[in-house]
Formats: sequence, structure tokens, C-alpha cells
Amino acid sequence: MNKRSYTPPYELTSKILDSVEQIGERLGRLKAIAVRTAVPKLRRGNRIKTIQASLEIEGNTLTVQQVTAILSGQRVLGQPREIQEVRNAFNAYEQMGNFSPCDCNDLLAAHGLLMAGLVDESGKFRSGGVGIFRGTKVTHMAPPAKRVPQLIAQLLAWLKNSQEHPLITSSVFHYELEFIHPFADGNGRIGRLWQTLILSRWQPLFSLLPIESVIRDRQKEYYAALGQSDADAAATAFIEFMLNAIAQATREITLETDQVSDQVSDQVSDQVKKIAEMLRHGPQSASELMSKLGLSHRPSFRQNYLRPALDAGIIEMTRPDKPQAKNQKYQLKRQQAE
Repeated sequence: MNKRSYTPPYELTSKILDSVEQIGERLGRLKAIAVRTAVPKLRRGNRIKTIQASLEIEGNTLTVQQVTAILSGQRVLGQPREIQEVRNAFNAYEQMGNFSPCDCNDLLAAHGLLMAGLVDESGKFRSGGVGIFRGTKVTHMAPPAKRVPQLIAQLLAWLKNSQEHPLITSSVFHYELEFIHPFADGNGRIGRLWQTLILSRWQPLFSLLPIESVIRDRQKEYYAALGQSDADAAATAFIEFMLNAIAQATREITLETDQVSDQVSDQVSDQVKKIAEMLRHGPQSASELMSKLGLSHRPSFRQNYLRPALDAGIIEMTRPDKPQAKNQKYQLKRQQAE
């Protein structure tokens, strides 16, 4: 079979089309909010939620607070394997922007990052057969290992050439990857990572969306949708579930960013606005800003003026590579100065 001729089976239903429309509308709203909100802070918080939720789906017991501590370099009481899973997942998501969705070598490299030190075949297709169990019942027998390279090549070729909407192709790819089950372990987490990668290449705002958190909260539905698609020999049921989950994630993040945007607007109208006005004439040190504001208590200045202005993206350090530099100064970000 020519790998370019393969088309995964699925149908476009009214539920799928309605979800695509809802998600598109909310993405437009998110773009408008992102222009004026503290996106970097929001992105890191949701990246942590994404990692924690994706791993919890696979049985990892670490909480959001523990994951945050691990990624901040703090010591955490926990199983070494679970801590390694967190570090691996963070590395994989941080490298996501360097991966091409249609490149098999990148898919293998991402799996290698996710499963480093956890399985012998990290970064390699499985060498043996595998079945998926729910309790003691086998719910799915994956294709033989010898067929995996060809099946993945066909799937990636379809993804590269498909003219379908990215919301749909990403969901189809996610399902097909789970069906093929190309790796000895880590198939669920690589499937969720790759769907986020596909969507982020279409709309970068998807790097903000903790879709995995919604899947974690609806885990039974997630597995039921996979099972239904297996029974139907078509990805339709899974596409409907995934797009409904993405729509829910866009709804939740819109509410969250609205709140952050309101906070930023309040800050800009007070302390942040004062700093911004002072920096219109050029970079200044923290001591110079404090002097002009008539302040003497440095911690209060940092908490109430400097940090909010940095978090809001209004100002930036002149030496961001060395935050504690003695000659550190602050300036308006380029778009603010213009």
C-alpha cells in the first residue's frame, strides 16, 4: 500500500462541526485578551497543570504543588519514578516547539524525552506485541510490532497531506496513535503531547490550554470514546469527545485570562502606570525608581510596583540573563516604548 493513500476512517458529525465553531470563537476572544494580559505567567502555570494532569491519567500521584516544587528545583518526597516522569514531561513539553508534527524522527525523539530512564525502549518503536487492559479484561490488541513503522509512516503522511481542519486532524492522529500503540509504554502521554503540538502549530495559543486537565477530569469518558471508536472501526466518537474537551478547556481558560486581565488593568491604572511613566525617558535602576517614588522599603517596592509591572509585561530588565546584576536596570518593553 502506498503510504500517501491511507486515510483514517471517520465521519464529520454536527457535534464535531459545532465544537469547531465554538472553539474558533473562543480562540478569537483569547487572542484579544492575550494582548493585554500576563501571558508568560499564565503559560507556565498551565504548563504545570498540563504535565501533572497528563501524568495523573497514567497513575502518577504527585500533586500540582509537588510538580511545581520539582520544577523549581526543590526536594519533594515521592517515588523516584514519579519524580523522573515529571522531569521528563517538562523536558518534552519545553522542546515541543522544536518538533515537526509530521517527522517520525521527532516523534521518536519526543518519546525518548518522555520515557528516558523509565523504559528500555525509550525513543524506539516496540519490539513485541501489546494489549490494553481495563482491569483483567483485554480491551484492545494493538497491531503486530513488525507493522508499526509502516503504520506510523502512513499516518504521518496522511497528517502532512490532509486538508482537514487541524482540530479534526489532531484528534484523528491522537486516536490512530493510541490504536497503533507504537511504543512499549508512554503511548497515552505521547498522544496527548502530539495533539497539543499539532494544534500549537496551527494556533500558538494552544500552548496555554491545559487540555490534559479536562481529559483527567473526564477520564472515564476518554477511555469510553477510545473504546467506542475501536468498536466502530472509525475515529468519530473520539473526535467528538476530544473537541468537546477542547471546547471546555477554551471556556475555562477564557474565564481565567479574563480575571488575570482585570488584575493587570487594575495594576496599570496605579503603581504600574507610575513606573511606566518614569521609564518613558529611558532605563533606570531600582534605586532610582524608588527615589523618585519617595520609597525607602525595597521589599514593598518590589512587591507592589516592580514585580506587577514585570508580570504584566509592561517593563523588562536590561540584563534579563542576570537578574541580580548590580548594574541591573529596567526599561519599557519595546512595544510599550513605541
